[in-house]
This record gives sequence, C-alpha cells and structure tokens, in this order.
Amino acid sequence: MSELLTGDFYEFEHLLSADEREILLRVRTFLREKVVPVANDCWVRAEFPLELVKGYADLGIAGLAHPECPGPRPSGLLSGFLALEMAHADASMATFFGVHTGLAMGSIAECGSAEQRRRWLPAMSRMEKIGAFALTEPTGGSDVAAGLRTTARREGDIWVLDGAKRWIGNGTFADLIVVWARDAADGQVKGFVVEKGTPGCTATKIENKMALRTVQNADITLTGCRVPEADRLQKAGSFRDTARILRRTRSGVAWQAVGIMIAAYEIALDYAKEREQFGRPIGSFQLVQDLLVRMLGNATACCGMVVRLAQLQDAGVYRDENSALAKAYCTTQMRQVVGWARELLAGNGILLDYDIARFVADAEAIYSYEGTREINTLIVGRAVTGLGAFV
Repeated sequence: MSELLTGDFYEFEHLLSADEREILLRVRTFLREKVVPVANDCWVRAEFPLELVKGYADLGIAGLAHPECPGPRPSGLLSGFLALEMAHADASMATFFGVHTGLAMGSIAECGSAEQRRRWLPAMSRMEKIGAFALTEPTGGSDVAAGLRTTARREGDIWVLDGAKRWIGNGTFADLIVVWARDAADGQVKGFVVEKGTPGCTATKIENKMALRTVQNADITLTGCRVPEADRLQKAGSFRDTARILRRTRSGVAWQAVGIMIAAYEIALDYAKEREQFGRPIGSFQLVQDLLVRMLGNATACCGMVVRLAQLQDAGVYRDENSALAKAYCTTQMRQVVGWARELLAGNGILLDYDIARFVADAEAIYSYEGTREINTLIVGRAVTGLGAFV
C-alpha cells in the first residue's frame, strides 16, 4: 500500500507527526480492505453495513477529541485528515462517522454537563451507542435558527417534546438522538438527548435518495415525547450553543470535500493511463492532461486551505467565518472536480463499476449539508463587511 495518496501532490500528510501518521495509515488500511469493496453494493441497495461498526470501533478513533474518552487528544490536523480519508473511500460512511463523532458526540462534549459527558461519551467512543443529531426540520433548513418549530415544554422534572425533524443521518438505528427544540417558556433553543425506544419518538427512513444512499436518513416525529431533565444538555441555552458545534463540523465537511476531490482525481488518473483511443492511452492527449491538472489544482488548493484552518483551530483562534469560507469554497470546487472526472471517463463515468458515478452523486449532498454555499457566503460576507445581509 502506498503511504501517500497520489492526489496529495504537495505531501500535506507529512505535516502530521509520526504517531499521527501511524493512526492515519491504520485507518487507511481498514477503509481500503473493508469499506471500499462493499461501498457500491451498499449504495445501490441503500443499506447500511452495520457489520462494519465494530471495525470502526476497533480503530479507536471515535473518542479521540474528547477528554472523557481514552487515548491521546488528536490535533485538528489529524482529525481533518481522518475526515478526508473516510470521504476518499466512501462519502456515505464518512457522513455516518461525522454525524456520530462530530455532531452527536460534539453536542454532548460542548453542551453537556460533566456528568452527562461521563455517562454518554465513553460508550459512544467505543461505538457501543451510536448517535444522531436532529436539527433540520421539514419546513426549516437554512432558516432553522429563527424558524425552528419543534417545542419543548417543561412539566416538573420532565420535558415534553413535540415536532418533526428531517434528514437525520443515522436516525433509523441511533441509540441516542440529540434533538434541538425551542423552549415554550423562554423561546430559546435547547438540546435534549432522546434515547432509542423513548415513547413518542418515531423514525422513518427517507427513501429514493440520489446521494449518500448508504446513510440512513430519517424523518423523526416527536409526539408528546417525554425526556427527563437529566437528559437535557445542561450547557445548551440558545442557538449560539448549537452554532458552536456547527462551526467545528463545517470544517470537517470541507475536509470531506477534499477527500472526494482527491478520490475523483485518482480515479480519473488511473483511467487515463489505461484507457486507449486512437492507438494510445488517453492520458497522452493534451486535453486530458489539462483536465487532470485542473482537478489536481483544485484539490491541492483546497487541501492547503483546510490545513491552515486546522492550524487555526489548534491555536484556538479560528472563527465561524473561517469554517464557513472553507465549507463554501471547497464544496464548490469539489463539484467541478467530480464533474471533470466523469467527463474524462465519458460513458463509463455513469457506471458504478468505475466508482466515479457514486462520487458525483454523493458530492451533491456534501455541497448542501452543514449550511448551503449561499448561507456560508453570508456568514463570510458579514465578517468582511461588518454588515449582515441575512433576511
């Protein structure tokens, strides 16, 4: 196995420490041996390979970012490269892992009390309990901060949740769902951990998706769902707290976009070396080399952006607009790269046999989730002008 990805043209991976690279290479081996061979089949069937969860757990990386979990704390750079590596193999499984570790575990780590962190995070780090994150609603996506309709009403030591959530990754099988709801008393958004099997909480799989088909997205219905005060995230008192989690996970999505770009470039490069037309490999044609270099340029530029973002994160000085710019820019460039790769493969590019079709489809979901390009643009625009343009 090559230690470096072919598409890591500037060898950014060598910025990791020797110990961090060892972790990354162990993950790379698992993904290539266990995930890549089944990725297309799971995608076609729109089924999640639950049998692989133990393999992910055995990697020992799910809880690295949280002090309550065993193991050394990783740098932002290692966390980013792990997200890149997972998306390079399969965007669906990268999304599964990101929802569990970033959104669900991140919510508990950021907004939970010390007791709540001790109660939930160790089991989640061992992946004995899988998490989901329920923020988006059927009528609210980009405007969810102001338009969130799910309500929480307190009755003594019990909170009663009513409402609906949509596009909830891992929602059909999650053991713990972090639900964001508006407190009927003070109008503020608060977080609640709803355990699997809680009466009044039902999850229905969303069918007929064209992207991330392996991800088990669900519609969540909450009808008189009773959650104890002990399961309300004690440090989540407003949407600002929710936004802190999204700032971190947006940077992870930018890393995922880079992983998809590198995968698309490598697929196209291998094809260009092997496919012959007019008696020679198409990689010898100027127009094909132009496409390859454009793909590589996008991937390399975006990798440089997210590497610097990770350095700002490690220094504790990165801001919402830093993550927003990376998410908006990298996912836009990703759409270009997967399109060029499909173009290079011509008719074969629409066949799953050559993998690129899955990346083209999945890129559409990565482009949209964790804040659309337009919303992230407005976050950056407000930062650089000092003027808010949100409606």
